[in-house]
Amino acid sequence: MRSLKPALLIGALVMTSAVVYGQAGRGPRVSPHESTRAAIDGSDITITYGRPSMRGRTIFGRLVPYGRVWCPGADEATTLDSPRPLLIGDLAVPAGPHTIWILPTADAWTLVVSKEPSGFHTNYMASADLGRIEMAKRTLDMPVEQLTFTVAKNPAGPGGFVTMSWETTEVSVPFTVQ
Repeated sequence: MRSLKPALLIGALVMTSAVVYGQAGRGPRVSPHESTRAAIDGSDITITYGRPSMRGRTIFGRLVPYGRVWCPGADEATTLDSPRPLLIGDLAVPAGPHTIWILPTADAWTLVVSKEPSGFHTNYMASADLGRIEMAKRTLDMPVEQLTFTVAKNPAGPGGFVTMSWETTEVSVPFTVQ
């Protein structure tokens, strides 16, 4: 029995560290998952994503390299869901969940909408692209610590805007409900 005690102690420590660091699927995530939604023109638009934090890091151009398609989130791929078709920019997007990705460059940013309804944030497949839309980009005066999406009604007319903010960058794209 005496030889079992060290093995039990080691097993307990491994299980404890797995839970503390989220490796057993029961512990807290480093990047919490959230949804943002808005009812716009008869459709409930929802974005579900992991919310990583800056934690003192330089994000764009370093952690998120320019010129490479990136999932704006952590863990599972970020999804955009609508029970009705949308027109995002000039891209017709059918109803249903779609993963969304972003192609950032130093100058222009592009939203990539995928046909895939779900996936993992590092498994981008260009063959599943539904289409791409250029995003409006602006520099923020104050940094945003945690990646943040919003879906908001267009105050000047129909439709709305999907906006992503992180670090000192804000990008957005207009949409209308079809």
